[in-house]
Amino acid sequence: MKKILVIGSGKSAVTLIDYLLNESVNSNWNITIADYNIDHALKSAKNHINSRPISFDINDVNQRNQEIDRADIVVSMLPASMHLLVAKACISFKKNLVTASYVSKEIYELDNLAKENGIILLNEIGLDPGIDHMSAMKVIDDLKSLGANIISFKSFCGGLIHPNFDNNPWNYKFTWNPRNVVLAGQGTAQYLLDKNYKYIPYNKLFKRTEIVNILNEGEFEAYANRDSLSYRESYGLDNISTIFRGTLRKKGFCKAWDIFVQLGMTSDEYKITNSEPMKCSDFTKLFLPKNDNLSLAENLCSYLSIAKNSDEFKKIEWLGIFSNDILGLDSATPAQFLQLITEKKLSLEDNDKDMIVMQHQFKFSINDKFKRLNSSLIVYGDNQRNTAMAKTVGLPVAISVKLILNGSIKSVGVKIPTSKDIYIPILKELEENGVNFIEEYSDLK
Repeated sequence: MKKILVIGSGKSAVTLIDYLLNESVNSNWNITIADYNIDHALKSAKNHINSRPISFDINDVNQRNQEIDRADIVVSMLPASMHLLVAKACISFKKNLVTASYVSKEIYELDNLAKENGIILLNEIGLDPGIDHMSAMKVIDDLKSLGANIISFKSFCGGLIHPNFDNNPWNYKFTWNPRNVVLAGQGTAQYLLDKNYKYIPYNKLFKRTEIVNILNEGEFEAYANRDSLSYRESYGLDNISTIFRGTLRKKGFCKAWDIFVQLGMTSDEYKITNSEPMKCSDFTKLFLPKNDNLSLAENLCSYLSIAKNSDEFKKIEWLGIFSNDILGLDSATPAQFLQLITEKKLSLEDNDKDMIVMQHQFKFSINDKFKRLNSSLIVYGDNQRNTAMAKTVGLPVAISVKLILNGSIKSVGVKIPTSKDIYIPILKELEENGVNFIEEYSDLK
């Protein structure tokens, strides 16, 4: 019996664990579901005969080593910063590892050790990163096989609220980790546009957006996502003129969110300590100049030169940043205070469903003709448990575990899913599970 260790059983692991448990009967697997909160592990295990839920502390060296040693493959659904602990133990015990997170510099430096020990450390195999890589590489490899010259590649992805449950001024709800949403975009975005390098600092990021139309879901806006330049090599597009990866939101979101960025409310670099219970209005005052002649709302509008009847003002006012609601944090970073404020209004309600949208935009030439190809994906969640996010993150991870265990994926070293041996079978099974792309071709004028 093959043993699978899944570390972390949060919302994004639901579909992953369900898949592994369902497959375990025919494949003769035993799945250890390890979580710091034993109740979460028990709930995910659902009393399945092939499940082994345990309370697990990643910082307990003995337990970490013992559980990884007894497994044939490890899946880490922990926060990205904790993957290194798992990866090093996997190398020590010669165990394969799968994660949905971006490859960190520290993980990448384990490549030679992983190869020497004959194991794969497969990363970026969730949604974004993950499905975006695989679906893009399929198109890229197909176009190259036809002799096409790819001129431009743009890729966009967003986790959003299902349109039937879009009922607030932001047209947005948290469908994944709220902390990651609050901190999104920090650093400098880098991409290539018409052979010109572009570097967008965080304080300009939400001002530099573009409109994207996706199938029947209409218009979205996109802001630049991290370092697009590094994917030229990963995708084999070294000579491309334009490469851009972006995050999708509904129109109007970015202009309103930029208010928080300009005020400094998204900073996670220092803590605010308050001796008395802090109200939302107290928090907002911290970031504005003193002006006794204006109300708090008027002061903010004056300071940022925005109109009180503007859509962006209406959005932030709706969140309650001028209210006297008690925040209930004694010491926290601005980002943590902002997260608490936004979670009160932007969290999913009991019956809400979510939606994943993704689109790749290609421009290419073939046989002296210039063409455009849009490859688009829309996935809807079923309910609060089987969300679109859980499906699109969990399914690729689970399928890759199966392919590694049955020997279909033979690669070793630190990998992302850009090679055919990985992406072809995973995309095929994703399509069988309703995760499929629609391709639209047109002539470029």
